[in-house]
Amino acid sequence: MIIKPSGVLLSSVAAVLLLTLGLGSLRALAVALPSTVDSILLAVVLGLVVLALYDVWRVYRQPPPSCQRTLAQTLSLGQLSDVSLIFSHSYKRPLRMAYLDHLPDSFQLGQQPIAVTLAPGHSSTSSYPIKPLQRGDFIIAGCSVRLPSPVRLWTAQYFLAQPSRVRVYPDFSRLDSGQRQSSAQWLGQLGAQQQRPRGSGLEFQQLREFRSDDSRWHLDCKASARKQRLIARDYQAERGQPIIFILDCGRAMRRHDGALSHLDHALNACVLVAYSALRQGDAVGLQTFAGPKHIIAPAKGQAQIPVLLNSLYAIQASQDTPNFSAMAKQLLLTQKRRALLIVISTQTENAQSDLIPALQQLNKSHRTLLVNLGEVTLDQLRQQPLHSHAQALLYCAAIDRIQARDQHQQSLISQGIELLDVQPNQLTAKLLKYYLTIKKSGQY
Repeated sequence: MIIKPSGVLLSSVAAVLLLTLGLGSLRALAVALPSTVDSILLAVVLGLVVLALYDVWRVYRQPPPSCQRTLAQTLSLGQLSDVSLIFSHSYKRPLRMAYLDHLPDSFQLGQQPIAVTLAPGHSSTSSYPIKPLQRGDFIIAGCSVRLPSPVRLWTAQYFLAQPSRVRVYPDFSRLDSGQRQSSAQWLGQLGAQQQRPRGSGLEFQQLREFRSDDSRWHLDCKASARKQRLIARDYQAERGQPIIFILDCGRAMRRHDGALSHLDHALNACVLVAYSALRQGDAVGLQTFAGPKHIIAPAKGQAQIPVLLNSLYAIQASQDTPNFSAMAKQLLLTQKRRALLIVISTQTENAQSDLIPALQQLNKSHRTLLVNLGEVTLDQLRQQPLHSHAQALLYCAAIDRIQARDQHQQSLISQGIELLDVQPNQLTAKLLKYYLTIKKSGQY
């Protein structure tokens, strides 16, 4: 417990000091004062001292209130969540106090301390929103409360140990709406629309009424003759095909555009695309490189989502340089069946020399997509107005960097590398659109 003088006590002491200085000044000016003035002043000082000592004694005798924290054990990165604190006490009078919850530095929260009034004989609940900005395991150690003394001359601060462990996962908040909606509705909200299937690699699903926009190749003659009306065959994309995310966890993925890093944006997109693929019957797996290695074998079913989340939430970008050749060798050893490989990285004009040979090697056995996360800062510098020499230099540097990046990407495409260049905040929608297009065309 820490006891500090309150504003009331400090104001009272200041008033007594000013009164003493005033009386001293009057005496220095030879102003006659009644003899009882000194006695009254002394009585006021002694009374204030006695009252302050009595009040601090009362503070030491009163027990602190109890506290219980309620919050979800798993939080979604970058999404608001509520924390509730339940306070109760045994005092016979209402209690006005303020509290400050000891949250990790990576949690964004509203203004604290928060004031709350506790009624005698009742528990009071206070809530506040938090937004985690970093993934991983975190401990909320406890809560500090500030209580006024019975006479309001002191403020007592208590630390209430109430440890709570929370895990911050990649953003899974939009998975809940996906469970309550159809695939078309959910994908529409994410900015990705399903397309009509075409081409090969499709499985027969059902017979239905022929529509005017159906291809004549889908007409089922035998069923039409039997039903005496036009009947078409309905197809769906082949199910059970593997899709494997390959995440670069090297130093370039530590770059931030906004509150989240490139790796955070990549993980958020992987979770949502994986959920969509699992809903359509595909198998989803994941591998990381350029840092601690995580290998999740492709599997089907919604039970794969908790497996992915429990493996991804603690992944952090390292200071290592990505070795694409070693990544390709490892993947070819672990994945024999043809799959759709989505390599997510942040490439610059100085990319590693082993990038193109590694992706070309993967392309021989799998369909491989390289996703490059662009730099939002470069586009912002290119579009901002120029008002000074320093801004002009930044603009020229950004243009040079953009031209070098474009040349590097053209080199990748000319070498047969399938490339998706996208801003981090648009990654989910663009990657979903790409996956659905490939899925519906049957061209894994």
